[in-house]
Amino acid sequence: MNENKRPNIIKDKSFAFALRIVKSYKFLVEKKEFVLSKQLLRSGTAIGALIREAEHAESKADFIHKMAIAQKEANETDYWIELLFQSQYLDKSEYNSIISDIQEINKLLSSIIITSKENKYGKR
Repeated sequence: MNENKRPNIIKDKSFAFALRIVKSYKFLVEKKEFVLSKQLLRSGTAIGALIREAEHAESKADFIHKMAIAQKEANETDYWIELLFQSQYLDKSEYNSIISDIQEINKLLSSIIITSKENKYGKR
């Protein structure tokens, strides 16, 4: 990491989460689960990609929009994790571990979006 650069918590956490999702996908495919795992892989890795894209947004509005899409992907990922748990592809410990990560990312994204809107439009 560049010493002059501030740490980017959401960028780092979303990348680490994407790695977990890739590993979860491999695990689920070994269990012969192909459909739900593919959905999880798509939405779970899209979060970090959108956050990276937002780093080079053309405007504050574009940044907010990209972060909002990342949040939608995070919400979708939360859904697939819940469905995989309820359908018994994930056990309780696997579920608890990964669900806390996505909930933390969702909270961070919400906070970033709210703060960005307040900075752009003023506090309401």
